[in-house]
Amino acid sequence: MQRPNPFRWLAYAFGARLPERHRRWVLHDVTCRTWWLRHLARTAVQLTPLLALLYLVVPGPPWVRLGAIMSGAFIGFFYSLVYMVEAAETRVMKAGYPVGAAASTREARRSEQHVEARRRYDEIYRDERGRGDRPG
Repeated sequence: MQRPNPFRWLAYAFGARLPERHRRWVLHDVTCRTWWLRHLARTAVQLTPLLALLYLVVPGPPWVRLGAIMSGAFIGFFYSLVYMVEAAETRVMKAGYPVGAAASTREARRSEQHVEARRRYDEIYRDERGRGDRPG
């Protein structure tokens, strides 16, 4: 798995398609444990230039401009969160994966975690006969 360089990542953050050699990284990027934090980081990168420009262009006292920018950032992050799953699917489609690949990969990882958690639970709270009696 090869990570993109900072310039390619910046283009990727704005929606560009990465070369084929980064295909596995794109799937990892939208399916790892912190995929939603990565999504928010990309959103921040997308919003920052626009919000900075608005702060410089919009007339008025600094506190009014700052309030307007914070409101815009709130709305931007809200819509980003609402369409987070769809954005992830679009990214993996651009990388050449079928529709639903990101969601199914995340679900498979989640089910593996559930199996492991169930095994640990059974070790602690089930006796050797399989009854639900608590040890001790």
